[in-house]
Amino acid sequence: METVRSMVSNRPLVIFSRSSCFMSHTVMTLISNSGANPTVYELDQIPNGLQIERELTQLGYNNVPVVFIGQQLVGGEQQVMSLHMRKELLPLLKRAGAIWL
Repeated sequence: METVRSMVSNRPLVIFSRSSCFMSHTVMTLISNSGANPTVYELDQIPNGLQIERELTQLGYNNVPVVFIGQQLVGGEQQVMSLHMRKELLPLLKRAGAIWL
């Protein structure tokens, strides 16, 4: 899990995705429309994508997207959408320094 940890360190918002995944696109659009500019890793387009997928599986996520806010694992699309519906996503992004409103 060292690879994932190093990829999310010092970044306020990281999304692990796959270029063909519509749920990843939906989450990225939601977050971007909030004013954040996430670091996105498309696992099907980077050389160590399979290794990262194995690490994410060890964290309990077999599918993308997987979202980290403030270096903390938030979860997948259901967790992000739930935060949004409870109006907790924007404050979380602000606290992490992912947006400056």
